[in-house]
Amino acid sequence: MQLDALYAAMKPKGLLPLWESLHALVLPEPRSPARPWRWSYEEVRDYLMRAGDIISAEQAERRVLIMENPGLPGLSAITPSLYAGLQLVLPGEVAPCHRHTQNALRFVMEGSGAFTALDGERAVMQPFDLVLTPGGQRHDHGNQTGQPMIWLDGLDIPIVRLFDASFAERLDVAAHPETVPPGDTLARYGHNMRPMRGRVADRRPAARPLFHYRYADWCPALEGMAASAEIDPHLGHALEFLNPADGGPILSTISAHVRLLPAGFETRSRQSTDGTVFVVVEGEATLLLGEQEMLLGPRDLAVVPSWVPHRFQARPQTILFGYSDKASQLKLDLYREYNH
Repeated sequence: MQLDALYAAMKPKGLLPLWESLHALVLPEPRSPARPWRWSYEEVRDYLMRAGDIISAEQAERRVLIMENPGLPGLSAITPSLYAGLQLVLPGEVAPCHRHTQNALRFVMEGSGAFTALDGERAVMQPFDLVLTPGGQRHDHGNQTGQPMIWLDGLDIPIVRLFDASFAERLDVAAHPETVPPGDTLARYGHNMRPMRGRVADRRPAARPLFHYRYADWCPALEGMAASAEIDPHLGHALEFLNPADGGPILSTISAHVRLLPAGFETRSRQSTDGTVFVVVEGEATLLLGEQEMLLGPRDLAVVPSWVPHRFQARPQTILFGYSDKASQLKLDLYREYNH
């Protein structure tokens, strides 16, 4: 009774007793509110194309369907720290130029020949290319082809929201003026080399120069490793995308990788603190999470929340793309994994 009276008196003063909530604030291990979930690419694509008949890219600014985790209603988040959505740009459209605090990656799901431009340099996009738009850099998207372009957007919107640090602005024209020919950055940084520092200032930011990781480059590298390397029992054959400036993650808050699972291969159970979004690039696999099973086909998407034990069973040879908040957790000394 005395405690109740004390609590009632303190509450209007913005005071709460820690001893009543310590167990929920400092957990013995992660217990994510996010739920493991699967999105059928064909189902999402159908809704996206229907939206394309109704609303233009100019009206929407970004015509995107958010993949909101059912365990995080109202937060526009796929994990507590990450956002995911599928974006559609139809033939002849331009998604207007803007910039914002949030870091973003684009993983191309369908279509060939459209572009993302970063500060006026176009990256011509092919299926399963990875294109970055680091925070603060102006970017626009355009489709001058005769077919729709669809890609996965992965952003750190919830992380920026946590810190109340969001800024955004639009350019006064739809598309940034072209500054260099397409592929200029790939020529400078895409071959494990970089321009020597001389009198001419480098055009790209020194800390994050490369923004286009082509499927035509990363897939042969992954298959080449798989041809001779010993396979990791928990990951399969796996390669992480790196920032060539420092060998670290591709973005300050987001890490990304690809995996190859040979036909019939089953990974051992693994859990990690970085909730991960997966895309099936090739093949078909079953994702097992305890008693729950998800069959994943080409271009399907799934999310594995933090610290949920999981394993993959490949049917034919399967290639997966994944991104997570591992980059953030490593900086904050939070990341942990456990291989069973």
